[in-house]
Amino acid sequence: MRSGRPSLQIPGPTLVPERIVRAMSQPLIDHRGPRFSALVGECLEGLKGVFQTERGQIVIYPGSGTGAWEACLVNTLSPGDRVLACVNGHFAAGFARTATAYGVEVDRLELPYGVGVPADQVEARLRADSARQLRAVLVVHNETSTGVTSNVAAIRRALDAARHPALLLVDVVSSLASIEFRVDAWGVDVALTGPQKGLMLPPGLAILAISDKALRAGEEAKCPRAYWDWRPVLERNRRGEFPYTPATALLFGLKESLAMLREEGLDAVFRRHARLAEACRRAVRGLGLGILCRDPAEHSNTLTAVVMPEGMDSDAYIAYAYRTLEVSLGVGLGAVKGKVFRIGHLGSLNELDLLGGLAGVELTLRGFGVPIRLGAGLAAAEAYLLETAGA
Repeated sequence: MRSGRPSLQIPGPTLVPERIVRAMSQPLIDHRGPRFSALVGECLEGLKGVFQTERGQIVIYPGSGTGAWEACLVNTLSPGDRVLACVNGHFAAGFARTATAYGVEVDRLELPYGVGVPADQVEARLRADSARQLRAVLVVHNETSTGVTSNVAAIRRALDAARHPALLLVDVVSSLASIEFRVDAWGVDVALTGPQKGLMLPPGLAILAISDKALRAGEEAKCPRAYWDWRPVLERNRRGEFPYTPATALLFGLKESLAMLREEGLDAVFRRHARLAEACRRAVRGLGLGILCRDPAEHSNTLTAVVMPEGMDSDAYIAYAYRTLEVSLGVGLGAVKGKVFRIGHLGSLNELDLLGGLAGVELTLRGFGVPIRLGAGLAAAEAYLLETAGA
């Protein structure tokens, strides 16, 4: 076991701040009692602020982001419904695959890894749907496998321009509380996430923000649903309860996470992530390596997917980095398996955290045989951080 803090540079789960660890370490309480009821109320209200919604309803399940996909789909759709799935990476493909598992007919807008979802192509597909058979559009806001952030506001404008009634269902697992996202202003019908990224918690929750339109769709939806049925959860949440045993310790942690985000200020959180992400990208370019995301306007502020030099296996490099320095990096997924590694820069992260991780990347790349100049990436990142200090 190597001494010191682990270098967890994956795009989530992120390191859990000590404040949240302490909050989760307190004794459990009666989940039918008044203290728990107050805890639920605080968490639901705090999450509305993070999702930037006043009108939306929040649902929290013990579960995962994958479970949140199911909850989103089974509560809004019926077998035989058609949806448009925007597939630009591994997780977008998983979202679409989950819909297929429930008998939903999935029309796929296939896009290369490394690009965002083009709103004009979405609009064209919606205009072509003259019979208005498409019931929903599925989008991943921040594709974790590629480091690409799509413009959800533009996709909403595409729906409006086509005068199409489809629901807008958005995965915000690796963007919420890290990258600007607005449920109400962008007309999102369901936004789904997990807690282990921007919310700085361990995995174990599935969290959704739901519009009135999505709630109405839920009254007609015919997909099988039991555990993921949001109706009993919403009904019991109004009384500060759950219809089953909740993840009480994670709710303690969530309350503390929301307090930390409130203290820093959501806009400041977004600026911090944007600044550290740009420093990471400058480090990558300083080392002479490529970034998978093609359009700088779509660069993710929570992770960077780095392209390995031709002929070098990123999976082998990632294993080497962990074996030699216990630096944990994200593997390539789907179509870019073995071709990229991913550097996470989200959650409870500051300049020194990022620079330490980048130093580990430089050392292990050089040790693995990648012909980089030691210090070149760090120098580029440090110069940018100095230029923007106090901005």
